[in-house]
Amino acid sequence: MSEQTLTLDDHEHHEHGPAKGLLRWVFTTNHKDIGTLYLIFSLTMFFIGGMMAMVIRAELFQPGLQLVEPGFFNQMTTMHGLIMVFGAVMPGFVGLANWQIPLMVGAPDMALPRMNNWSFWILPFAFTMLLSTLFMDGGAPDFGWTFYAPLSTTYAPPSVTFFIFAIHMMGISSIMGAMNIIVTLFNMRAPGMSLMQMPMFAWSWLITAFLLVAVMPVLAAVVTMMLMDIHFATSFFSAAGGGDPVLFQHIFWFFGHPEVYIMILPAFGVVSQILPTFSRKPLFGYHSMVYALIAIAILSFVVWAHHMFTVGMPIGGQLFFMYSTMLIAVPTGVKIFNWVATMFKGSLSFETPMLFAVAFVVLFTIGGFSGIMLAIAPIDFQYQDTYFVVAHFHYVLVPGAVFGIVAGVYYWLPKWCGKMYDESLGKTHFWLSFIGLNLTFFPMHFVGLAGMPRRIPDYSLQFADFNMMASMGAFLFGASQLVFVYLVIKAIRSGEKAAQVPWESAEGLEWTLPTPLPYHTFTTPPVFESKL
Repeated sequence: MSEQTLTLDDHEHHEHGPAKGLLRWVFTTNHKDIGTLYLIFSLTMFFIGGMMAMVIRAELFQPGLQLVEPGFFNQMTTMHGLIMVFGAVMPGFVGLANWQIPLMVGAPDMALPRMNNWSFWILPFAFTMLLSTLFMDGGAPDFGWTFYAPLSTTYAPPSVTFFIFAIHMMGISSIMGAMNIIVTLFNMRAPGMSLMQMPMFAWSWLITAFLLVAVMPVLAAVVTMMLMDIHFATSFFSAAGGGDPVLFQHIFWFFGHPEVYIMILPAFGVVSQILPTFSRKPLFGYHSMVYALIAIAILSFVVWAHHMFTVGMPIGGQLFFMYSTMLIAVPTGVKIFNWVATMFKGSLSFETPMLFAVAFVVLFTIGGFSGIMLAIAPIDFQYQDTYFVVAHFHYVLVPGAVFGIVAGVYYWLPKWCGKMYDESLGKTHFWLSFIGLNLTFFPMHFVGLAGMPRRIPDYSLQFADFNMMASMGAFLFGASQLVFVYLVIKAIRSGEKAAQVPWESAEGLEWTLPTPLPYHTFTTPPVFESKL
């Protein structure tokens, strides 16, 4: 690196000469270091949550109770959901944001670097506390990841208080990370770069950050009300004291539904970066993609009670939430068609990031279709709390959120470490994951439509074959993630040197800044230029 391109990040490392080794990672304010910490933490939680899923699928491999007690089975389903949502997916996307957003908008670092460090280091303590509940009297929370009251307040194990504190800490971390991203994108874009010139990944995170700031306090409110009901004799959710159990569901899902979009919008951004590169075409309909993201975010606030069709809602409420839920399919459809149009008549090549991105588009669409089925109120009465719901949200979150993170890692890894990963290993990882995923979750549609309830460790004999298939698929999917870990370590340690533009063979259109000078010397706007 020449003197001319020495960035603020590098100056920081010169200043902290003695803080090497472990201390460098503890005190770092460098957005790349913090992004790396988030990604490592996310991967760790992904494997911990995945092992819990393996326990669940091992128990369901055949009918009858064989491996675990029903109570422990319920603890596993609860912890698996919480860890995957708050520990794996969200920190994974924050890691990608920390790495990429300053690079994409020409900023020297995130706007609030010390808060960035703090927002990461809260997480390991929060999840240590959550996992420690497994070893407490009465065991971990066993009321499902949605922790519906009054089950979670009246019949909860003592560890539920620690669970509530852990949720608060995760929420604080998320709000700090979101504020950081908003301030960075509004205040630290390179001079001349308007909002409508930002890459789609930056746009997707700007909108996600606003969602986080809006809904995390709602989650904080509902767990605080739980805490009061448990310890201070209030009756927010207890009908005996004049409260309303359904109130819990309204507050939880007012947080919970935007939360689903918090987990998928950054994946939309990643895929919108990858598809144009490997299609050698600019993204089709950039402006409509931005407006579709905004529309999805706004609509996500008015559909929450489609999770609650069976609580005795008035018919007017059912109609409103049914139609508003179907309406959200319109901007989502705009995005799907724009991605397909981006690939249409492009000069496509199928490197690993492209494989994950195309699988994302196809499988996320399947998840969307089953979501429209669940949006039909009278039909949802039949589907509610069956494995059909499990199949639906896993088709959204695994090939959606998880594939989005993995695609982003493959796509940007050569930029991050200067080394190229093993392409044949990457494709092996993709195909094993793709087969394992579909073998796991597709049969769940069938058993769900036939009436198999979720969150129950035993089932009727008629569901045995499909459950065996699902469990075998789950073990395959879980094992294939070890290929990914091996591939990343191998690339960093001994990968071939990456080209200056990593996807030389699939270069397409790149965001390029016009000069190699440091940030503060920019006088001309960033240029969007073709290298074809």
